[in-house]
Amino acid sequence: MGVKEDASHEEIRKTYRMTILNCHPDKQQQNISEISNHKHGSGNEFIEVQRAWEILSDPRSRALYDNELQVLRHDSATADDLRLQDMTVEDAGDCFEFYYHCRCGDCFFVDSLELEEMGYKLLRNGKKISLQTPGSFPASVVLPCGSCSTKVGLYIDAEVTLWV
Repeated sequence: MGVKEDASHEEIRKTYRMTILNCHPDKQQQNISEISNHKHGSGNEFIEVQRAWEILSDPRSRALYDNELQVLRHDSATADDLRLQDMTVEDAGDCFEFYYHCRCGDCFFVDSLELEEMGYKLLRNGKKISLQTPGSFPASVVLPCGSCSTKVGLYIDAEVTLWV
C-alpha cells in the first residue's frame, strides 16, 4: 500500500481507503472505457491491497509481518545504499538498463521492465526519463551482484528524472 513501516493504524486505514477506491475493478473498467489502448491490471492490485489491509489492520498479524520483515532485512544485509540516479543508464531499445559497478568487477543490474513489474514505470521524453511511482511513495529494493555475494540497497525516490 506504500505506507511507512512506522505508520499508525489511522494512517494505514486512510491509505487503504484511498488506494482501494483507486484500484477497485469497477473503477478500472471505467478507466478502460475512457482511455483507449492503455493496459490496466486485472484486479491483482485490488487483491494485493486487500491482503495488505488484512495483515496491517490486525495488531497481531502486523507484529508477525514486522518481525518477518526484520528477519529478511537481516538476511539480506547490503554493502551500500544507492539511488537510481547513481546508476549508469543505457537504452536497450525495448527497455532501459541500469548498472552499478561492484568492487568485484561485475555489476548490480535492474532494467525498466523489472521496475515496471514492481509498479515503477519509466516514461521517456527525448533524452529525459521520468519515473512514475505508485502513490508517489519511495521504495527500496535489494540488488545482488551478478558474480559475488555482495548486495546493495537501491532507493527509488518518489520523483526521479534521468538522462540517457
